[in-house]
Amino acid sequence: MEVGGIFGLLILIADVWAVVSVIGSSATTGKKVLWIVLVLLLPLVGVIIWYFAGPRAAR
Repeated sequence: MEVGGIFGLLILIADVWAVVSVIGSSATTGKKVLWIVLVLLLPLVGVIIWYFAGPRAAR
């Protein structure tokens, strides 16, 4: 499956958003690293899993 163009750009934006949110969350450093690795290794699936189960940014 080839991902490119607008769809690839949207996935990149979602990945950056997820990583920034993970970094800003109140999770432990180990959990942050695991979430970031998951999002970076599995861009589409990682963002979907993070959206439903990942740590939220501290408010």
